[in-house]
Amino acid sequence: MKDDHAQRMLESLDNPIWFALTTEHRLLARSHGLAGRYPPDVSPLAALLQPTNDAFADLQRLVSRGEHVALFTASPLDVPGDWQVDRSRWIDQMICEASLAPPPVAPLPLGTTDVPEMLELTAATEPGPFLSQTIQMGSYFGIRANGGRLVAMAGERLRSTALTEISAVCTHPEFRGRGYARDLTTFLAARILAAGKTPFLHVKSENGAKVVYQNIGFRLRAAICLTVISLL
Repeated sequence: MKDDHAQRMLESLDNPIWFALTTEHRLLARSHGLAGRYPPDVSPLAALLQPTNDAFADLQRLVSRGEHVALFTASPLDVPGDWQVDRSRWIDQMICEASLAPPPVAPLPLGTTDVPEMLELTAATEPGPFLSQTIQMGSYFGIRANGGRLVAMAGERLRSTALTEISAVCTHPEFRGRGYARDLTTFLAARILAAGKTPFLHVKSENGAKVVYQNIGFRLRAAICLTVISLL
């Protein structure tokens, strides 16, 4: 039974946004029938229970015309005619199931007062969407230079009953090569594992950070299709 539960948990990673919106993030969710999404100032991520025409019709009730939303699916989407595919590509989904020793120095927790600095850092490094209210999705941690400047950060994005995604891993270009991304990811993964959940993340196959994640203990689970669509 334990193995069956573990298998179901991992299979939920084929539709991770849906499982986050219907469990740990249900209070953040905007839902209609077979579709759900995050508020536009939190995240552009959206999901369907199944990629059917009825589900896309429900999503249409949640999206403004011309607005872009992003979906993670196990297979490429067949999008109905009222929608335009703006971008579609495969990304790697990785999970970490081994216990990790935390880095020697614990990163600093980041809160709402840090958001302007976090927005500045993510604008300079482009780790993926980070908006004014993204911090509501989970806990974020950072590393500050001697002068107090925020130079690296990472945090939690999608969170469901048994899984937590690590996201927004970034280091200012002037401070790269010091192991900050490794330390932040290791710290978060160890923290998630200690809470009894499985950490996972998404990374482009060509991103050099993938090797860092593998060295920490993450393994490739599956290729996931990232599709950005907008309502015509």
